[in-house]
Amino acid sequence: MVIDKKTKHMSITEITDMVFKKHMTSLQEGQKAPDFKTTDENGNTVCLSDFKGKKVVLYFYPKDDTAGCTTESCNLRDNYRVFQKQGYEVLGVSADDEKSHRKFIYKYSLPFRLLADTDHQLIKAYDVWGSKMLFGKFYDGIVRTTFVISEQGIIEKIITDVDTGNHTEQILA
Repeated sequence: MVIDKKTKHMSITEITDMVFKKHMTSLQEGQKAPDFKTTDENGNTVCLSDFKGKKVVLYFYPKDDTAGCTTESCNLRDNYRVFQKQGYEVLGVSADDEKSHRKFIYKYSLPFRLLADTDHQLIKAYDVWGSKMLFGKFYDGIVRTTFVISEQGIIEKIITDVDTGNHTEQILA
């Protein structure tokens, strides 16, 4: 980067924000959603094909019981009846294990299932692992992303710029 009049007085964080490109999934709207087989918080096997004929909100989040992930999950919890009325099944996915998911569900009274992806198979299939930046530091992890999947298993919407406090509105807009 060339230092010029514009960048001369910028902070390192501001300059980094200009040049850093957050990882984005390679999946696209209109494409068939990758099927998966994993377990929920109770160890029950869950496959995408189990939801044929239902719309699915599949949201990937970095970690149970962290600020942004809690805000996002509670927003979906608070609007869960709206999702149900519109025929949606809500599924959260992180790399946390079943025990962590159970504690998170219990602590925040989450009414939907959380899928344990400790081996990163779903995370890789949906291409949501990649470079991130927090407080000027670069690292790899789950990039918060939501997929809205049709009754036929087609990706209808991909949300990569998740507003954790207003996520329901983003999904249903």
